[in-house]
Amino acid sequence: MGEVHAEVFLLAAGVLLLVSLVVSRLGGRLGLPGLLLFLGVGMVAGSDGIGIQFENYRLAQTLGTVALCFILFQGGLTTNWEHTKPVVWRGLSLATITVLATAGVMAAFVHVVFGWPWLLAWLLGAIVSSTDASAVFSVLKERALGLKGDIAPLLEIESGGNDPMAVFLTVGILELMAHPDLGLWGIVPLFFKQMLLGVLFGVVLGRGALWALRRWQLQFEGLYSVLSLALALTIFSATAVAGGSGFLAIFVAGVIIGNAEFIHKRTILSFHDGLAWIMQVVMFLTLGLLVNPHELLPTAGLALACALVLVFVARPVSVHLGLLASSMPLRERNMVAWVGLRGAVPIVLATFPLLAGVPEAHKLFNIVFFIVLTSVLLQGTTLTLAARLLGVREQLPAQTEYPITYTPTGHSHNSMVEVAVRAGSQGEGQRIMDLKLPPETLVILVNRGGEFLIPKGPTELLAGDKVLVLAGEEDLRGVRRKLEGVSGE
Repeated sequence: MGEVHAEVFLLAAGVLLLVSLVVSRLGGRLGLPGLLLFLGVGMVAGSDGIGIQFENYRLAQTLGTVALCFILFQGGLTTNWEHTKPVVWRGLSLATITVLATAGVMAAFVHVVFGWPWLLAWLLGAIVSSTDASAVFSVLKERALGLKGDIAPLLEIESGGNDPMAVFLTVGILELMAHPDLGLWGIVPLFFKQMLLGVLFGVVLGRGALWALRRWQLQFEGLYSVLSLALALTIFSATAVAGGSGFLAIFVAGVIIGNAEFIHKRTILSFHDGLAWIMQVVMFLTLGLLVNPHELLPTAGLALACALVLVFVARPVSVHLGLLASSMPLRERNMVAWVGLRGAVPIVLATFPLLAGVPEAHKLFNIVFFIVLTSVLLQGTTLTLAARLLGVREQLPAQTEYPITYTPTGHSHNSMVEVAVRAGSQGEGQRIMDLKLPPETLVILVNRGGEFLIPKGPTELLAGDKVLVLAGEEDLRGVRRKLEGVSGE
């Protein structure tokens, strides 16, 4: 009988995943965010729909925590430090001041308008205070939306750093509710301890993980993905056990590993990209199963009011406050404010009061779920429109898929890059053998109108050709001068 139950469970899981992917593809054509549809599939399959009974909040919280761990790690791996370094202090300001201000505005609203006790009001504010990295970047990828200026790197730092802050606020307020004599200042040392240990463990263990990925010789290529998985879990859990923020540590470690070169980097990046998507789908499906739609109706008015205040008041006010000392253009600030999507993280945090036995926990959970639905539906479907109205939309550069890849060893300083032949440059109309390129330069392929040519000495380059070149940093500058620079410059 147990085997039958296991098979039925696996069948249901497989069918739900397949349905989610099909619905997500259809929703993309209609302009609906995939994350919203994953939640919808879970709700349809739940107790008010098909009838799958799922009320295990502890399991949902555990799944959400593990999922968030790997999503943040993958976010760190894909963060380009050179692009984000100039905005790191602004990002940290958004991840701290903005989160605190958002929680404060929401708390004041529900306390003054709806008469909630202050601690319960702050608890709601803390739970919905952070943006969701997976929600933000999955929607941006779905829309193929490029953003001008520092918006994209700023969002990367914010969405990777504000989750630890929201987790701390939520846990801290629950601690105050359980121990009122602790006082507000009693949790301040806990904050500094969690953040400092998070950064320290992230840097130290991240560098240790990088050393292991570079030095350990494993028998099979696939084992390096297993190694990276084990290292990520170790970094997260070791930091948490030591009293630090495991979420902050795993993001910092991901940034360190993702911005270094090692032999199996491409395999590991591909593995964690797929794993992060699996985690997102599973997390949203699980949370969709957890909610009962009929229970949302009694709190719909309150929840809608909270959602609108969050989107149109709390988020903009807190973003402008967090960027008060910044010279960032007003249009870009407004776009940052509008991209503050809420996703699965607030819903996961809403399970904390349920497990802590807070009397209003179920009402709180339903309100948070409604707020997330409103945020993803309202903001997620209008990102392209908002970017166009604010004049911050940017065309993403076309990515050419070459039939060849290059894996750095970690010791070589060579890079394989695409260089375009500009009209009027030294390279236009010249044979490769006559260009006198640096001796350590290798021309690998020529992309001419989507057709790949194998280059030879007599191959003549034309304006508009894209040349795939392998060379060191200094030699690449020389190649760019010849192929991209205009004669006489």
